[in-house]
Amino acid sequence: MAEDRATMDETAASEPPYLRSAPPLARFVFRGDAMGEAKAGEAFGLGFPEAINRAASKGERGKPGGRVALRLGPDELLLIAPVSEGQAVFAAIGTACTDIPHALVDISDRHLGFVLEGPDGADVLNAGCPLDLSLPAFPVGMATRTLFHKAEIVLWRMEPRLFRIEVGRSFAPYLEASLRIAMNEAR
Repeated sequence: MAEDRATMDETAASEPPYLRSAPPLARFVFRGDAMGEAKAGEAFGLGFPEAINRAASKGERGKPGGRVALRLGPDELLLIAPVSEGQAVFAAIGTACTDIPHALVDISDRHLGFVLEGPDGADVLNAGCPLDLSLPAFPVGMATRTLFHKAEIVLWRMEPRLFRIEVGRSFAPYLEASLRIAMNEAR
């Protein structure tokens, strides 16, 4: 049994990190007070995380119907949904918050997403990100706005070896090239 576990650990450690583009998604920034968040969360079909730098998700990642809310500030949430549901989400939140001061901005075309997977993913990210991305310091479910070299990113740890990276469209080629360099150096 111990030999099997040691072999699995060696195999996992020898896997290189894997970077891929995320599928097209609908993305919104929502800002509002507690009442607005409650109404928007109900319309979105997902309770928003209360703690800053935390994520809440519903549905299987990468599958239709999956929704994500990332709390990036005291009154700022990045909402992510399948692109096919984008217009319905925008309309539902707008209707739910009609009489409540709020801001809802569609940023679907502004951002692109990447997924970085593998045992050395945190090390690859630390080649350009100043945060401590060890599992105790940046646990599963944590999400934050940070930098990767010169590019502002939103980083979410989905699983121990799985990161989601959101970046402005104009920085996406730079970010992808920089991550690939870091991946090659990690090998």
